[in-house]
Amino acid sequence: MKIKICGLNPTRDVQTCINLKVDFLGFVFYNKSPRNIDLKEIDVLKKYNPKSSLYVSVCVNPTDKFIKENILGNFDYIQLHGSETLKRVKEIKKMGIKVIKAIKVKEHKDIALHENYKDIADLILFDSTSMEKSQSIPKDLLHKLPKGKKFGLAGAINLENVQEYCQLGFNFLDLSSGLERENFKGYKDHLKIKNFINKINETKN
Repeated sequence: MKIKICGLNPTRDVQTCINLKVDFLGFVFYNKSPRNIDLKEIDVLKKYNPKSSLYVSVCVNPTDKFIKENILGNFDYIQLHGSETLKRVKEIKKMGIKVIKAIKVKEHKDIALHENYKDIADLILFDSTSMEKSQSIPKDLLHKLPKGKKFGLAGAINLENVQEYCQLGFNFLDLSSGLERENFKGYKDHLKIKNFINKINETKN
């Protein structure tokens, strides 16, 4: 099981996640998000030894200029959460960075959109259409999503329901709001993170 924790703060959260061997550490670059980080905080990431953890920049329709100035050399992956076309994803991939393409799923027809990107994106992430709200993909569609190492799932995943998602066959889960303090968007609860990772490790055994 691979785990990505998104919406992390470079100063508060990174060392905890590295110590817990979280696979993917996600940092949001989206002004409308309460989890958005200041570009100056990218330098903070350089102070850590990430060990086995990988840094992911989460962007919405990023420009070439933004990617070249801020992402390349600082992050292992770029997660594209906007309306990026296949052509655009190919252009970004050619810049020399691995790509996670998010597919927003609300109806059955949305699932097929992954076919456009599966041969070029390194990972496909199925997410709800709620963006910053904690909302899951409709349950009747979960069983129809493709599974496998290349596909991940996001959307209202937490300690209480993770067992259910594991049983459905997903082996790459992306969490954000489910690991935050109550009523504090953007502030991760380190005890929740520890408890979640412990539960995942128990599932592996």
